[in-house]
Amino acid sequence: MKRRTFLQLFGGVAVTGVPSFAFQRSSPEPRRIVIAGGGILGANVAYRLAKRGASVTLLERARPAAGATSNSFAWINAQKQPQNYFALSQIAIEAWRQLDRELSGKLPIMWGGGVRWASDPALGANLTQAVRRYESWGYPIYLIDEARLHALERTLVLGKVTNALYAESEGSLDPVGATEILLSQAAAEGAQIHYPAEVAGLDIQNGQLRAVRTTTGDVPADVLVIACGVDTPKVAAMAGLTVSLTDSAGILTHTTPQPRVVERVVMSPIGNIKQKPDGRIVTGLDFGTSKPEDATRENGVKALQKLAAVLPQLGNASLEKVTLGWRPMPKDGHPIIGFPEGRHDIYLAVMHSGVTLGALVGRLAAAEILDSIQVDVLSSFRVERFKT
Repeated sequence: MKRRTFLQLFGGVAVTGVPSFAFQRSSPEPRRIVIAGGGILGANVAYRLAKRGASVTLLERARPAAGATSNSFAWINAQKQPQNYFALSQIAIEAWRQLDRELSGKLPIMWGGGVRWASDPALGANLTQAVRRYESWGYPIYLIDEARLHALERTLVLGKVTNALYAESEGSLDPVGATEILLSQAAAEGAQIHYPAEVAGLDIQNGQLRAVRTTTGDVPADVLVIACGVDTPKVAAMAGLTVSLTDSAGILTHTTPQPRVVERVVMSPIGNIKQKPDGRIVTGLDFGTSKPEDATRENGVKALQKLAAVLPQLGNASLEKVTLGWRPMPKDGHPIIGFPEGRHDIYLAVMHSGVTLGALVGRLAAAEILDSIQVDVLSSFRVERFKT
């Protein structure tokens, strides 16, 4: 099969595809595309498809960015394993930078990198091992000493530092603000944004999608992009597809706008901190699974007080809200992206790292859908890997 390079992406990384007959399409190229999900992934896909002239209708069950997007820490990074997932994420960082330039700096995004340190020797050794691994993969991440760490973030109280790192290419996003901007840009390119509107069923005739049935009426469609986070299994089942996710809840605390005190994403030994462009500080005590009953205002205040040991300004900051987010986590922790085998009318896009990967997935999904190609860098992330 003849192969061709269709897009040269991001710092010399080549992404290749296969000709359109790989999908064995008997129908015309899809132009009417419905996107289920108005979060950061759906917004990126809608923008890219509409910009390329497709007829795009985006459906959101509640309101844009109401699900996992609004409850995301929104750390843009490539500290992922294995190497293929790392490589995808590294390209994705550059995709955000290019998108921000394309939109003339409108995105509420902050660059400057991320810092992490350990106070326990055993955890410090793990941190050093991770840095060496990512360095060997070409990631701009470095071991730094305490003086350098303090110079990068002068407001932090570091305590004991056994090992520290600085990842210079990383950043963070206001995910709700970015989603709203991208949907506005998509609408300017002709996309229709409907909410509240929930997918209620699919009209499939002779194995081909004809329309998406919604709570507000039927929408003709050649392709349905399923980018609705934790609702993915339900919507995919309407097309006869099985997509399994695991429960993964996370709690974040959000302050009211504060003076600028943090310039980077901070991963401290006791919790994680970032400050959004609007001054709000977002914290999380860990990225593990949380209990819904712990998402109380009282616990939010306690979390801020605990993290004030690292960032003293949190001790006087006003708590705005505590959020509990259900993260769309495929059972192996890695993204699911693309057309399922034998289908060209249903496109899957579900992943926990939706913020990191969002800008890249928007570009690559548009290419796979409109150009009838398969992107090599996505080959490890198809739903078929779960077949037994």
